[in-house]
Amino acid sequence: MNAKQRKIIYRILPYTILTIIGICFVLPLLWVVVASVDPNAMQTLKMPQRITADNYINVITSRENQRAFLIGLIMSLGQALLVVLLALLAAYPLSRYQMKYKKPFMLTILFMTSLPITAVMVPVYQLFLSLKLYDQIFGVILFYVASSMPYGIWMLKNFMDSVPLDLEEAAWVDGASVFTGIRRVVAPLMVPGICTVAIFTFSGSWGNFFVPYILLQNPENFPASLKLYQYFGQYGMIEYGNLAAFSIMYAIPSIVLYILSQRFMSKGFGLQGGTKG
Repeated sequence: MNAKQRKIIYRILPYTILTIIGICFVLPLLWVVVASVDPNAMQTLKMPQRITADNYINVITSRENQRAFLIGLIMSLGQALLVVLLALLAAYPLSRYQMKYKKPFMLTILFMTSLPITAVMVPVYQLFLSLKLYDQIFGVILFYVASSMPYGIWMLKNFMDSVPLDLEEAAWVDGASVFTGIRRVVAPLMVPGICTVAIFTFSGSWGNFFVPYILLQNPENFPASLKLYQYFGQYGMIEYGNLAAFSIMYAIPSIVLYILSQRFMSKGFGLQGGTKG
């Protein structure tokens, strides 16, 4: 094999591998889209004999599904709102004040972001039983908030470091309080960071199956992530069409949120908030 042939192989091989990986991801997504409009959907990918919206109608008109989506939105939006508010207040002194144990505290927060939820679920389950929070929607929201706070504090602290302190000092001279300065000066300059944290926390709880599966028992309290599991019948009977339609509708909030906030996400990955003038 000469150098020219090796060069061609090295140029083609990465694209070949990426194409194979792409097909592995596209085929399941294609099955979901096709099965959602197929009245006789099966677990294999096939072209439907006729296209119908009955699967979507069945999912939308189900009161149980409506309740599950509403509970999921309440959990995810409630968590995102609380995390942003509390993390913003916690990140302010870490960014603005010189504290003796700030660096160890920040390193502890960074370590907590790497803890897997499965490692803490057994003690959390026992704690929720003792605090009478088991099978409570509010209890699940509290756990979501607690598990997302380290990430929220770390991210917002980095954004707040980029906000010039001179702007706050000017507001203080004009008679603004600390909280007024946060609300009118710091927060508007941290919109990319706030949106980034809100997107990640919302997506994390919206797509979380394990936590509500452990902490909720009553089917009436199940969010959409758990309701999706209900389409797998007890005796192997699966309504593939309804399952596919439910899956697409379940993915819509995260997709819409990501599309609307793309410019904030790009800034968020760079950990850039307000720029110094």
